[in-house]
Amino acid sequence: MSQSDDTLFQHEKTAEPCPLCGHALQIKTGKNGPFLGCSNYPACNYLKALHPHENTVVKVLEEQLCPECGNELAVKNGRYGMFIGCSHYPHCHFVVHADEPEPSDLPCPECKKGQLIERTSKYGKTFYGCSRYPDCKYLLNFKPVEGQCQFCNYPLLMEKASASGVKLLCASKKCQKVQGS
Repeated sequence: MSQSDDTLFQHEKTAEPCPLCGHALQIKTGKNGPFLGCSNYPACNYLKALHPHENTVVKVLEEQLCPECGNELAVKNGRYGMFIGCSHYPHCHFVVHADEPEPSDLPCPECKKGQLIERTSKYGKTFYGCSRYPDCKYLLNFKPVEGQCQFCNYPLLMEKASASGVKLLCASKKCQKVQGS
């Protein structure tokens, strides 16, 4: 290993002592960026973010007022992307949420109290989940279809696209058999 490769694995020590054990803190790099960690790791697990991710204001919407406190709303860039929220944060926590999806007529096969709703993950993928989330955590990755499995009598089917066309499958995770025509 060359001298330049050896320096890649060293951590820069700071003059700040660890508040838990008193050892020197080191600047380390993780999947979320640089952070301060105790040099006495693993005996001491102290961590401190160097750049805490805060919502940065992109633009203040001067003509739009917060319905909770009356201050201006602002377009902000946060951990999960752009959103509109109150400019008086942290004193006011108002956030404009996207329109709630309409529940379908299909009942949730798990809790039988909620309906299945089309949702989008933070990565843009569509899935279907129970309207009673987080009380019911049922979800499907494929479009639910009204019907009953001919093999296990599960009360819901799902559409799955394949190279040979769209197929109906049982929505039960235990069965998932292709339904005959």
